[in-house]
Amino acid sequence: MIDLSGKTALVTGASRGIGAAIAARLDEAGARVLLNSRNEADIAAVAKNLTNDPGLYAADLGLPEAGTGLAERVVADVGGVDILVNNAGIAMRRTPDQLTEDDFNAVFNINVRGLLMLTLGFGDTFIDRGGASVINVSSVAGLIGPLGRVAYSGTKGAVDAMTRALAADWGRHGVRVNSVAPGLITTDIWKESRETVPGLIEEMAASISLRRWGASEDIADVVLFLASDLSSYVTGETIAIDGGLARVRGGGEPEYKAD
Repeated sequence: MIDLSGKTALVTGASRGIGAAIAARLDEAGARVLLNSRNEADIAAVAKNLTNDPGLYAADLGLPEAGTGLAERVVADVGGVDILVNNAGIAMRRTPDQLTEDDFNAVFNINVRGLLMLTLGFGDTFIDRGGASVINVSSVAGLIGPLGRVAYSGTKGAVDAMTRALAADWGRHGVRVNSVAPGLITTDIWKESRETVPGLIEEMAASISLRRWGASEDIADVVLFLASDLSSYVTGETIAIDGGLARVRGGGEPEYKAD
């Protein structure tokens, strides 16, 4: 069993879905979890189910200087964190002819700038502590070329590239930086479509090698591994958690039958 007792973790975008599931897993393993989202009432609801003195840090990481400001608040309050899970972000579906500069700025501000500046804000304390584990939540959209996701895919590709670069910069200090790339997960972003589009669930599952959608807990389990000493020799990696969607040609029906 993974034991994170004595560790402090900050999970951004922790009000629901993947972020809430990650917070719960880290709490179960004994970590003190600090929760972030834009709405304090939402993270307060998540905190009610946690047991290790959770902390609430409302902040909109899409705003200028918000990432740096959040890091400063946490350092002032608790001295820093041992585990940082950068989960906050927004999805965006825009075809090239629809994408505006305002759209581009909105998705890059939170998915890239907010994530990076928050992480850098902990840099000195990571080093002073003798190490840390940073886990960035990316997406299979950064690994493949989905339709109508040019800006969103760009942000996730940037997250994966920054993950590798920070792993290089901080590795000598014992700071590990990895990212996880969820595939089709049954979060709120898909709720309306799953309930209203006939055949959507089955059709999309058929494109996945494991033939099912993922759950938030599937992501949380891998994040827990990366947060723990079980992954002490893993850094600079992007782990696809997608049932094989990005890298395995296992969807649909076989193209031939064996003799």
